[in-house]
Amino acid sequence: MKKEKTPPAPIRSEVPAPAPRQEDILPGKVEPLGATVEADGVNFALQSHGACGCTLLLYRPGQPQPFREIPIPLKWRVGDVWAVKVTGLDWTNTEYAYRVEGPTQPQKGLRFDGRKILLDPYAKSVAGKDQWGSGGDFVYRARIVEDRFDWGEDRAPGYPLTDLVIYEMHTRFFTRHPTSGVSAPGTFSAIREKIPYLKELGINAVELLPIFQFDETLHRRQFEGKLLLESWGYNTVGYFAPHAAYSGHQEPGQAGTELKELVKELHKNRIEVILDVVFNHTAEGNQDGPLFSFKGLDNNLYYILSPDGSYHNYSGCGNTLKCNHPVVQRMILDCLRYWVIRYHVDGFRFDLASVLSRGEDGTPLEDPPILRAIACDPILSRTKLIAEAWDTGLYQVGRFPANGRWAEWNGQYRDTIRGYLKGDLWESAAALRRIGGSEDMYSHGGYRGCASSVNFLTCHDGFTLYDLYSYNQKHNRANGWNNTDGTDDNRSWNCGAEGETSDPEVNRLRKKMICNAVTLLLCSRGAAMFLAGDEMGNTQQGNNNCYCQDNDLSYLDWSLLEKNREIYIYFQKLIRLRREHPVLRRPLTPLKGMPGIQFFGPDGKTAPEKNAPTVEVCFAGVHPATGEEDLVCLVYNAHWEGTTVRLPALPVGLEWTVAANASAPREDKGWEGRPAIQPYPLEGRTAAVFVGRRRASVFGKKSRKPRK
Repeated sequence: MKKEKTPPAPIRSEVPAPAPRQEDILPGKVEPLGATVEADGVNFALQSHGACGCTLLLYRPGQPQPFREIPIPLKWRVGDVWAVKVTGLDWTNTEYAYRVEGPTQPQKGLRFDGRKILLDPYAKSVAGKDQWGSGGDFVYRARIVEDRFDWGEDRAPGYPLTDLVIYEMHTRFFTRHPTSGVSAPGTFSAIREKIPYLKELGINAVELLPIFQFDETLHRRQFEGKLLLESWGYNTVGYFAPHAAYSGHQEPGQAGTELKELVKELHKNRIEVILDVVFNHTAEGNQDGPLFSFKGLDNNLYYILSPDGSYHNYSGCGNTLKCNHPVVQRMILDCLRYWVIRYHVDGFRFDLASVLSRGEDGTPLEDPPILRAIACDPILSRTKLIAEAWDTGLYQVGRFPANGRWAEWNGQYRDTIRGYLKGDLWESAAALRRIGGSEDMYSHGGYRGCASSVNFLTCHDGFTLYDLYSYNQKHNRANGWNNTDGTDDNRSWNCGAEGETSDPEVNRLRKKMICNAVTLLLCSRGAAMFLAGDEMGNTQQGNNNCYCQDNDLSYLDWSLLEKNREIYIYFQKLIRLRREHPVLRRPLTPLKGMPGIQFFGPDGKTAPEKNAPTVEVCFAGVHPATGEEDLVCLVYNAHWEGTTVRLPALPVGLEWTVAANASAPREDKGWEGRPAIQPYPLEGRTAAVFVGRRRASVFGKKSRKPRK
């Protein structure tokens, strides 16, 4: 029998520190994976199927060399898990990593390299990346942490998905601009300072672009004197660790305190938290990318490979995670559970989620195990699951394996409504279906009608809402790819001038088009989402792919809040209108004599014609809280000329009152709330909203509801 190696003597560090005694090295527990603090020490457990040797490396913070290397005896391995327990360890002042030995046969997908320092995939905190843009080629190491956060009486708001108004934001970009007025710009605590603003705006959910540990410096480059970084966060390094640079300070032995405080405070203000998660690829890239974790553990198990060992690239980022392999499936489930249990998050948006529907060889599966496992997991049972239902080779919007749980970013809503808003009249019939909740897409195969649709017109990827009506083409030259990156299918319209202009008529039209867009978005059934800054006319100067722009091009300029105050007020108004009228969000108990949703032409009686320039959508139901009629009529004139419309007939005792008009977004008094004249005059390219109310009596009071 081969004799086990004796652990080597400690390597001397610049900062002397007592190393664990030999007798402090004990067999470890195989579960849970990662580093777990126990009463008498720290348990380390790492999974690798193909490894034939594993060494635990212990470091002092900031020191390049480990103060101790601990080979884990082969006899302590249980199955594929290498585990060791270290007692007497000053764990709050310790970082760790691994060296893993095994066969190196790239053509067979095996890339073990005993010289490489590997990050634990289950690391709860990653060291060395505490400052944004720092680290460069830093060797990733994990911190040892435990969870001591006091959640008190924290409770999630628990909104139905259709009730959500989601505010998509980038943690750094949201407050990095000097006009934000926060104490620690670009951090979780800065968002916390802005909660009063979010509450005033009226949104009830934030969706954070990736906050798992990523490396913004991996593909850093210079272009025309500017440093370009991978700023969006879609290069995941550690799935269990919050991005260190998003915290203003680090507490020894703890992780994510600022993020937990943010979630707790958002919940206190009745705002849910959704995380954008990236399980389709990692920052290791293809064969030319770095090897720092998964590649050096079980490259052939974690990534979808060709027979020659090369990487399938369904993500467009170099590699593709093999999500339906049991090892990867377990990691994904463990990760999602961890963020729900330890960080109290309310939901996840899955980037390029179609990758999760691919089998181990990349073939699309009819019933992918990972999607069913997530949908049926008891810990995730009340968690929002939102799929970006496409990847570089699959488009599954309306066909994603929903399992009765999954919702989707409705890309067809975005494209159709963008087109109709700018005057593509051939989109009129499809636009009405999207406004009505896309039941034609989501009434089959485990979908839940409009409860499966997340409607949006803008997100981080593409034009801002202001730029959607200021540019006909993308202007991405600053990205350094000669304007070849980013989509060309924007369905935008510059309203008569490309980019900024002093023409008052063009600027007025742009504001009206922005208000039209938010009117249709917030009067559509399903959840609603918009990009942070849209409510104040934020611009990226026509760049529709700002992933590498860590500068004013991406930062939210808070001075625009005053400059474009009327846009902000209109957003507030429509969010409030949506909150007050649940009939806009989902079907309600039917109102006697009126269908739940009807579509009309400008006569208010008959169905709209094909390619209709003016359409009406009438929503009707019984308000679940008051038991009274809940009636809303949305009207949109896509034509450039003004017209008049007749609103649909209402039951006796009811009349239409004006709730909003995009041609006059700031008028909160005067005509607003008054009875709508018939026929109602409507400017060209204008949306308006009307609410059915009881007629006022001759004494100035509302007439009583008739007895049944």
